[in-house]
Amino acid sequence: MPVATKEKVLVTGNVAAAEGAVRGGCRFYFGYPITPQNDLPEYMSSRMPEAGGTFIQAESELAAISLVHGAAAAGGRAMTSSSSPGISLKQEGLSYLAGSELPALIVNVQRGGPGLGDVRCGQSDYFQATRGGGHGDYRLIVLAPYTVQETFDFAYEAFDLAEKWRCPVLILSDQQLGQMMEPVILAPMKEGPAVRDFPWALTGAAGGRPKRIVKSFYWRPGELEAFNQRLREKYLTMERELPRWEEDQTEDAKIILVAYGTSARIAREAVTEARKASIRAGLVRPMTLWPFPAAPLVAAAKRGAKFLVVEMSWGQMIEDVKLALYGTPAPVDLCWRSGGGVPTVREVAQQIQQIVT
Repeated sequence: MPVATKEKVLVTGNVAAAEGAVRGGCRFYFGYPITPQNDLPEYMSSRMPEAGGTFIQAESELAAISLVHGAAAAGGRAMTSSSSPGISLKQEGLSYLAGSELPALIVNVQRGGPGLGDVRCGQSDYFQATRGGGHGDYRLIVLAPYTVQETFDFAYEAFDLAEKWRCPVLILSDQQLGQMMEPVILAPMKEGPAVRDFPWALTGAAGGRPKRIVKSFYWRPGELEAFNQRLREKYLTMERELPRWEEDQTEDAKIILVAYGTSARIAREAVTEARKASIRAGLVRPMTLWPFPAAPLVAAAKRGAKFLVVEMSWGQMIEDVKLALYGTPAPVDLCWRSGGGVPTVREVAQQIQQIVT
């Protein structure tokens, strides 16, 4: 997509994620086909060579995430993408990336589940994304866009975040957001080498420099425990510094909706409808699902607000909302659809009405 800086283009969310990653410095893409994210690797198959990068369609999801591990360990900006069942297959590799403290980008365009489910919209991968998903104690930085522009922006920034914290970044999209088209303003291409010589990167010890080791295996007694303690301290710092959110009409709100992704688009319209009916509703939209932004919810609870979580799952993010509000008397309700069902603005507005009356 050779376009001038600041030019506005019309693209899908999946293509926006791909182009954002490329302009953010991605030079290694490894993936495997699955709907509804297939136009992302298709786009990368032509875009990576244009940018001087490498595209490989791996023989499986397991191979794709392992290729990301290898490129990241050498200092490359590497990414993969998939949809829900494919992300499940990558979980072992994600644990190894986190255990090796390697920066990388993963995009999950969620679909309905469990099992093969279907290719319609879903948000039931929240637990998987925010609780690690694979084995061991670890976290990923989880970004949740709700527009195509924001999908581009998050992918554009992802490698800077991943490298700053030496932690994989996961962008949690969904079928509707990934396949809808919206105008996007493209940021300029970030300049930099395809492979960066970080102090830990395996770039070759020519010239006699000290050897470097990237690993996640600690066999001496107490060594793994010490590593986990250091990892936990890093995550605690991230929890203080990284949370992001957006608020809409929360200052005087008596009921606060909490939603992300496509559900946030619906919730915002429901807030508008509630305001038309003289109900003081507002929206808190988490932009980072991990670390989760508790601060705006606690502040609203202190003002006496009630809460309604809107999500396309039985109720997964609601657990983080309840944890954020632990110790407060604030009631928390849930408006949900699952298995490919998408809540309507009317359904959400009716539940708001029931809660406040």
